[in-house]
Amino acid sequence: MSAYAALTRATYVASVRDKTTLFFTFAFPLAFLVLFGLIFHGQEVKGGLSSINYIAPGVLSWGVGNACVFSVGFALMQWRRDDLLRLIWRTPTPLRTLLASRWTVALAVACVQTVLFTGVALLPFFGLHVNGPWWAVVPLLVLGVTAFIALGLIVGSVANTPEAVAAIANILMVPMAFLSGSFFPDDLMPGWLRTVAKVLPLHYLNDGLTDAMGGRGDLGDIAVDCAGLAVFGVVFGLIATRIFRWSNRT
Repeated sequence: MSAYAALTRATYVASVRDKTTLFFTFAFPLAFLVLFGLIFHGQEVKGGLSSINYIAPGVLSWGVGNACVFSVGFALMQWRRDDLLRLIWRTPTPLRTLLASRWTVALAVACVQTVLFTGVALLPFFGLHVNGPWWAVVPLLVLGVTAFIALGLIVGSVANTPEAVAAIANILMVPMAFLSGSFFPDDLMPGWLRTVAKVLPLHYLNDGLTDAMGGRGDLGDIAVDCAGLAVFGVVFGLIATRIFRWSNRT
């Protein structure tokens, strides 16, 4: 078995065995989707878009970003603290192989989240109508997972305890969710806050998924969102590789 396959399998097994991780990855965001779907059932947002066509992509984007940042941040911190990373470093396993295994599992999780959340939103009661170029969800997920995996690597490299990972990740993801319009339309925010949102990666994932699933924008708008995610992926990736540590001893 190759190093990539072994690390990918280990990451997958560790993920499915952790019931808390499974809950906060799938059930917790899904609860938000159901809750907001019930509250805003039958309503429309600015531009005539059905509320569920806005809520479902928003909750999905937040769920994908949250899962990437927390799972990678916690895993990197724990593997480094327990010296597992140092053991991997002593084998002929390059850093890119380790990162590729985490990325593969994170993308698979994002795909399952997409199918699950979309399936619930498509139920007759919620009434999601996929009016946009739904296939554009694929590049958006690939780029979104890449950007938030890189952000999770930064969190996991900076933090040395589980409490620190949780604190840093929450400080990043909770305000980002509200400022990016994942839970309510960003049209309700002041203009200067909408400008601030444009420097957040979740804004581009949320915006792109809403365009692709809800039919709010066109391919040109989605291309801009993909470009934004790609820029964040490169920037976060460069920072993560600069501060990455194989061990707390170094």
